[in-house]
Amino acid sequence: MHRILLVEDDPEIGALIAGWLGKHEMEVLIEPRGDQALARTLAEQPDLVLLDILLPGLDGLSVCRALRPRFAGPIVLLTSLDSDMNEVLGLELGANDYILKTTPPSVLLARLRVQLRQQGRPSEAAAPSHQRLQLGRLHIDQGARQVRLDGAPVVLSTSDFDLLWELASHAGQVLGRDQLFRSLKGRPYDGSDRSMDVAVSRLRHKLGDSAEAPTRIKTVRQKGYLLVPGEWD
Repeated sequence: MHRILLVEDDPEIGALIAGWLGKHEMEVLIEPRGDQALARTLAEQPDLVLLDILLPGLDGLSVCRALRPRFAGPIVLLTSLDSDMNEVLGLELGANDYILKTTPPSVLLARLRVQLRQQGRPSEAAAPSHQRLQLGRLHIDQGARQVRLDGAPVVLSTSDFDLLWELASHAGQVLGRDQLFRSLKGRPYDGSDRSMDVAVSRLRHKLGDSAEAPTRIKTVRQKGYLLVPGEWD
């Protein structure tokens, strides 16, 4: 059974979500205050944090910013704010997904399960030859979930690490958005979701690539993304 920390100040909404997820092998702990969310997360060590944005004490985006460096599990924003700006900001701050409260419960459950499956990947058995990649000065250890560039560690969220691994595993190949969405999020690309673009931008920033004229992770117009193997020497 997975343990979820739900940071939600509305007791009725909290009870509904906890009740629904509880029917599907998820134990839900509820924290009503944003300014207590970090301490509660570190104390409880849940498998996933489900985080509202409008919270007393500290807003959810600030909580996400504080959590990301200290919590390796998925952080999912669950909010009534249907705002592209908030979605982009939340993903930039390290959230793994952004879900509206109007989303049907079955879809919410499916998207949480995707995040939990991705989080569980390190414990899955894998052949040692497939656990490490080296592209010049870029070293990726899938088993340890570690990335080093020029010998220095690069801190990535769970979803960003999975994206980098997917791109690096297919270095020199163009990966389409639909392929990436299906592989990493368990759903097809809907033609408008910008979360993959935002995640690629985060990777470029973390890996020292140019935002204006990237050479390491390129956008191939109308096709997808290409991690260039020769640009890491």
